[in-house]
Formats: sequence, C-alpha cells, structure tokens
Amino acid sequence: MPAVTDSYIREQLEKRRERLHVAIAAAPVAAPATRFRDLLAEVDAAIERMDAGTYGICEVCSDTVERDRLIEDPLVRFCLDHLSGEERRALEGDLELAATIQRGLLPPCGIRSHDWQIGYEYRPASLVSGDYCDIIEPEGDKWPIFLVGDVSGKGVAAALLMSYLRAVFRSLLSSGHSIESLLEAANRLFCESTMAGQFATLICGRAGDGGEVEIVSAGHCPALIISGQGIRQVGATGLPLGMFATSRYAVERTTLEPGDSLLLYTDGISEARDANGNDYGVDGLSRLADDWRANMPREFAANCLKDVQCFSSGTPQADDQTVMVVRRMR
Repeated sequence: MPAVTDSYIREQLEKRRERLHVAIAAAPVAAPATRFRDLLAEVDAAIERMDAGTYGICEVCSDTVERDRLIEDPLVRFCLDHLSGEERRALEGDLELAATIQRGLLPPCGIRSHDWQIGYEYRPASLVSGDYCDIIEPEGDKWPIFLVGDVSGKGVAAALLMSYLRAVFRSLLSSGHSIESLLEAANRLFCESTMAGQFATLICGRAGDGGEVEIVSAGHCPALIISGQGIRQVGATGLPLGMFATSRYAVERTTLEPGDSLLLYTDGISEARDANGNDYGVDGLSRLADDWRANMPREFAANCLKDVQCFSSGTPQADDQTVMVVRRMR
C-alpha cells in the first residue's frame, strides 16, 4: 500500500486501540469486555501486518485490497473478489443505500430564483459519486449560490468526502461569509479533516442583482461564459481545497446579459474519450454551447451529457460526470 495511506491508517488504528483499552477497563460486565478484547485483537493484528509489510494484501490471492475499503474499514483482510457471498450481499446493500442517500442530497433539478434559472445533470460512473453538485438558496430575499466540485479518488471514500464538503458549505453559509472567505474557511476545515493527498477542485458562484455573478474557483475546470459575443473561459482563482490550510482565493466578477449562461462541469465531461483516445475537451463544450445556447438550463445540461455519451460511445464511462447551467433570464 502507498505510504500515505499506511500512515493515515496506522494513526486511525492506534486511536482505536487506545479507545478499546479504555472501553475494556470501563466495561461493567464480562460480555461487552470480551467483545472489545476480540476487536482489540483484530486491531493489534492489523498493526502487526503493517509492521511486517503485509497490510492491505488480500489473504487469499495476495493482491492489493481496494484502498477506499481500507480507509472505510482498516480491518479489511480480503479484496472484493474473495468476499463470502454473505459479505458481498451486505456490501452491495450498503452501496445501494449509500447511492440512495447521495441522490437525496442533490438539489432540485431546476431552480428559478429572482432573475436566474439553474439546471444540472449528474451521472455517477458507479453507484456512488465523488462529484459535488449543489444549489443553495439562502433564507430571506438573497441570491442563489451554486457549487460544482470533484473530490480526488473514486468510490465510497470519495463519496464520503463529497458529503462532508456539502455539510461544510451549508453550515458555513449560515455565518454570512463573503464568497472568497467561504472558500478559505472550507479549505481550512477540509485540510484538518482529510489525510495527505486528498483534495477537491471546486467552483463556487453567487448570482446577484443586475446580472452580476461572483465566481471563485479552487483549481477547477474553467467555467464557460456563453453570450451573444461568444464564449469566454474563467480559470482558477486559487488552489484545490485540501492542498494548504492557508490558501487564499480571489473572486472573479462578471456581468451576464439576459439570455447569457454560465456553464460549469467536472473533468468527467471534458476528459471523456472516444474510441481513438481523443478527449471531448473544452472544444466539445464550446461547440455544444453554440448549438444549444437558446435552450433552457436543464435541457442544455441534459443535451450536454447526451452529446458526451455519443462522443464516447463504445468506451465505458471512466469518471463521474456533472454539468450545470446558470442562466440570466431577464
């Protein structure tokens, strides 16, 4: 296993061992103490495997156990191919439940707020997704905030971090942060709560009066402003979340005219490939924007995913795909 995962998991195992010793000493009756001792023996065995250099190796086939499963449960000893039937069914049930919960965290697909309409499409590559998609309408007569992000990695671990990011942003918004200070506060919390090597790219925007839009991009794919004058890109204004706790973020301000749109997406869109290995790219998005600029945001987003799917026909979807369209209506 990579050293970065080893150090993180060792820390987690040692913390669990300490807590188990406390729980055993405090157990009022023998039965709970016995269960705690059995669990302590498993933790000790995992640390011994780590010391011996065999941690994270499947005990049946000697292949590597999936990293996200080790992060979720550091006592795992078998890869997915060698789970028992009962274990496999339990895992499938957990994943299906996680996918249902994650879908429930998504915002409504079409939102109309003041002069703005926002639509999106969200297509995970597997049951759960590491893409972050949110539209927040603060209480009172305030302007909508929209977010699109992408957590590093895949699977359950990435999905858990996505859910954590959502909770962070929704809790911070109640404090009345400016959009740039919102990103800085979220970055500090993300750095404190994740292990080394985990990060997230993200765009956070706030629509305003008179067509004004504020955009802060934490190392995310360039946003596209689609207007009658053409298509313009808005690049990153800071580093991805989770890189450095002291990162600062600049805000980009622009004004959209009635009918203009802002297109946000994750790299599962721009890096989708055809059978020849060609990327869909920003060029594909720009071409689509020219063809569909008059469509309503949700229809625009849906056609974008259809076009990407057509482009990459014959190749499996390699990454989660999210696209959001923010349009000034009047």
